[in-house]
Amino acid sequence: MTTYVISVPGTFTAGAAAETRSRLARALRPADPHETRLGNAEDLDVLSVNDDNTFTLRLTVEADSGPHAEEKARRLADAALRDAGLDDGSTPLGPAVITGIDSEIR
Repeated sequence: MTTYVISVPGTFTAGAAAETRSRLARALRPADPHETRLGNAEDLDVLSVNDDNTFTLRLTVEADSGPHAEEKARRLADAALRDAGLDDGSTPLGPAVITGIDSEIR
C-alpha cells in the first residue's frame, strides 16, 4: 500500500461559519496530511478556505492505486462534510486529484 495526499476542491455556497469549519477539520483529523513525511515537509493543512468561499481538503489515504486513493478520499470528504452538518447542495466538491505520494518504494 502507498500513502497518497489527495486534494479535493469545493465551495461553501452559503458560506461557512468558523464553528462549521472547526467541525469539518475535526471530522477530517484522521486523514490529516501532517501525519505523513510529505505533509510535515510541505506544511499541508487538512482544510484551506479562500476569501471567495472556495476550499481545498487535503487528505491522506492508504491505497493500492491512484484511482482507488481518489475514490477513498472522495468518500472521506463526503462523510466529513455530512458529519459537520453540510450537504451536497451547500458544499459541492470538484474532482479529487493526487497531489503527493509518500511511498517506501525506491
